[in-house]
Amino acid sequence: MDEPRQRAGGRRWTVVDLLIVLAGVTVAVVAVSPIVTRWLGNEPDQRLVDLEVYRDGGAAILRGAPLYEVLTQPPQLLPFTYPPFAAVLAVPFTVIPWRAAQLVWTGLICVALVVCVLYAFRDLLHRAGRWAPLAAGILVAAMAWLDPVRDQFRFGQVGLFLLALCLADCCTRTARWPRGALVGLAIAIKLVPGVFLIYFLITGRRDALANALFTAGAATLGAFALLPSDSSDYWFGALLQGGDRTGAVDGTTNQAVQGIVARILDEGPARTLVWLGLAAIVAYYGFSWARRASDAAEHQTGTDSSSLLLASVAIVGLLSVVLSPVGWIHHLVWMIAVFGALVGDGRDVRRCLAAFGLWLLFLFPIPWWGRALIGPDHSAVSVFAGHVVRDLFGIAALAAIVLLGTWLVKRLESRIAAEDPSQREVRMGTLTP
Repeated sequence: MDEPRQRAGGRRWTVVDLLIVLAGVTVAVVAVSPIVTRWLGNEPDQRLVDLEVYRDGGAAILRGAPLYEVLTQPPQLLPFTYPPFAAVLAVPFTVIPWRAAQLVWTGLICVALVVCVLYAFRDLLHRAGRWAPLAAGILVAAMAWLDPVRDQFRFGQVGLFLLALCLADCCTRTARWPRGALVGLAIAIKLVPGVFLIYFLITGRRDALANALFTAGAATLGAFALLPSDSSDYWFGALLQGGDRTGAVDGTTNQAVQGIVARILDEGPARTLVWLGLAAIVAYYGFSWARRASDAAEHQTGTDSSSLLLASVAIVGLLSVVLSPVGWIHHLVWMIAVFGALVGDGRDVRRCLAAFGLWLLFLFPIPWWGRALIGPDHSAVSVFAGHVVRDLFGIAALAAIVLLGTWLVKRLESRIAAEDPSQREVRMGTLTP
């Protein structure tokens, strides 16, 4: 009997290829299943609480209730904090049973995770050849157990959807859609991807910038036409309330620069000035390094170009977390892109070790351990150690920005110069921020 064959990209698929695909799917399913089972089996009032926020927003639209006065059921009592367009997208999950909505949403999170892995580790998977499906399954398994990704399943969050949209828009070699449109859609759902508008501007991607603005504007105006009162309430009211709706900025889960500062300084003008000053410094260097990596990518080909482009996108993604007034731990799914940029095609051992070290760090809920370290005696040593540990994910995100923007780019520059010394002066001249 002939082996089953399928033509894809000019290559014939054999039984062995199908078994490799099956093995990859099996590894991913086995790894993700305990996470899904745990959070879908959580107490009803603790299960996918953010999905409940979205559904209640959709339900408010259907019954004509004020969107930004809605609270979820006790004990959470969470308000809807997103643009009205996000509530419109949530309506389909409102008209199906709650349990079905949980299952569908969790399945979509799994799909988004796979998409993120395929984009972030594209070069490594290409090098794997026929073993790529198994490698992809292993990578999905490894990324699923990151603490920020587990929290995506726990809360039913949108972070992986936004990550997938931004990676697809910025890293696809030949887009079949207007470049920037997916980023615009992400901005219409949640404002934090708006940092990519700055990225498009400083890297000269004018068409992508225009498309992103048009898409976000069209979605927002469409929501205004459909929900004029709720849109006014959001843009001129709820949006300006900040921490009153999003939660305490000094909470452990806020790993943004403001969260780190708020856990050290008391509320007041001094804290605000320190936060704004540090945020300005991080923004300046972060966007400069992102532009540098992007410019370098345009003058290279192959895996070096892919790594540099992904590094620039990952830096901007991390900036969306650390510069936001609140950057929750589950927003740090952008570390997936960081790992992909560091690993590249897997040939550079030092880059792989750097990625592995960061991956190990994000496997555990380390910031929450910091609260226990402070202890009842509140000694100087315990307080200092506790604060450092509580801020560790935020510190690691800032370190990743520096690592990508300096060490990785310089390492690739050195390799480029070694391979083609005659081009060193030309190429290095394009990389000055």
